[in-house]
Amino acid sequence: MERFFATCPRGLELLLAEELRQLNAEKVHAVGGGVQFAGDFSLCYRINLESRLASRVLWQIAHGGYRSEDDLYRAASAPRWTDWLDAAQTIRVDISATRSPLTSLNFAALKIKDAVCDKIRRLSGRRPSVDTRHPDIPIQGHLTDREFTLYLDTTGEPLFKRGQRVSTGEAPLRENLAAGILRLAGWLPGIPLLDPMCGSGTFLIEAAHIALDIAPGLGRRFAFEQLKNFDARFWRELAQRSRARQKIKTALEIHGSDISSQTLKAARANLLATGLGKVVSLEPADVLEITAPSKEGIIVTNPPYGVRLSEQQKLAEFYPKLGDVLKKRFTGWRIYLLSADMRLPKLIHLSVSKRTPLFNGALDCRLFEYKMVEGKMARTRETARCEQ
Repeated sequence: MERFFATCPRGLELLLAEELRQLNAEKVHAVGGGVQFAGDFSLCYRINLESRLASRVLWQIAHGGYRSEDDLYRAASAPRWTDWLDAAQTIRVDISATRSPLTSLNFAALKIKDAVCDKIRRLSGRRPSVDTRHPDIPIQGHLTDREFTLYLDTTGEPLFKRGQRVSTGEAPLRENLAAGILRLAGWLPGIPLLDPMCGSGTFLIEAAHIALDIAPGLGRRFAFEQLKNFDARFWRELAQRSRARQKIKTALEIHGSDISSQTLKAARANLLATGLGKVVSLEPADVLEITAPSKEGIIVTNPPYGVRLSEQQKLAEFYPKLGDVLKKRFTGWRIYLLSADMRLPKLIHLSVSKRTPLFNGALDCRLFEYKMVEGKMARTRETARCEQ
């Protein structure tokens, strides 16, 4: 049984652990930034193909104690790297650390790289090259204060790069974070969904893929395809079964809008690129002027947040107006706002029922939940001011 580690956006670890169990992973254990698990090697094919929440799937090659860079060199020299890598392939070594006593992680990565290259040269007579941008086989190392772990990255380009989006906004929402937010919101296919500030359409595309049972990894390449032990026949059969499971593309209760015609153009281009042009409804609209498309449903959106002072002043005027619209026109709906602007709960003048810490890349965010239940959760602006 092989050991693996799947990384994910911070805040989604428990959701990823649940997803991995559903994909038949064993010995599942969530830790900060990801989930440890075990299974046959072919399990990494399925998780790369099917996981909506993982960022990378790392295959553990070595683990042990260390005190110096020389210890790392000796440990990285032990595996028979030629069982998995060919000398003609390129590699890259990346290091992460938690409380490591070593003074330079770059030097630690260099020692591991030298160990791998030296071992391959001893076994094959040739030394592999390093490609820091697009390596055939990425190698990951993680250091704690006393232990090291070496992994082969079976993913390559991170899994949130579904390989289909053709246009992005200024601060694009990562696809696996969007999928996680849909789960945190309790959204299921059939429940009306609205993103009134849809940007490049990430929430809409992820929801449509979930509803149509389209595996997020179809149509892209993975690093495991470069390994010597790659089972091409099994992979083809796995992908074929996944395609056969997809549902017919029909119009869904998934709605998106945006005030910017340019932004809407980008969202439409992404929907068309994923074959979802007729599945998701998209229209130009100011979020402050929209009405609910149905009696009940869920809003998920990533509203703007201010960096410059002028932007912050505009948002200080915008958020209360947004709260009024949600309160007056979306009674019966649940609202989920992802924001890095921690002033939002105070300015929107609505009662927050839940705050979930999340990270969009390195950006510290919160997912704010609002339940628009008339006379219960929604408050008037005056009451909200009195309670602050």
